Amino acid sequence: MKKKIILSTLAVFATAILAVWFFVFFKPTHFKRDVADEKGIVVSAKDIVKEFQTNEAASNKKYINNAVEITGEVTDVKKDQTGKTTLVIKSDDAFSNVFVTLKQSDKQPQTGSTITIKGICTGFLSDVVVIDAIITK
Repeated sequence: MKKKIILSTLAVFATAILAVWFFVFFKPTHFKRDVADEKGIVVSAKDIVKEFQTNEAASNKKYINNAVEITGEVTDVKKDQTGKTTLVIKSDDAFSNVFVTLKQSDKQPQTGSTITIKGICTGFLSDVVVIDAIITK
């Protein structure tokens, strides 16, 4: 009887350890979206900012959690606290732009250059925020 209890307890602990490993270490990288494989909504930086400023609710439905391809002029290039490259893409409004976090920092765009990025739009916080972006042009 004791042997069955000990084996059952070990089986439960082994299953729990495997479940924790799967959901903490394996699943986040295995099931992560790859924006390069998705077709993005093509829009200019000026237009997407204007859409969010005009009707944020409709823009949220259209863009949030969707892949977007945004073209515009780079006004700022920096690194964030995790070492990823961040860009600011200019719009017509001096106080609202497109803030982009690149997935990989292979290509370093120059300030003043016109680029096209593809990433996942996460919303509007005075700037349109795009994450996990790649530079396509």
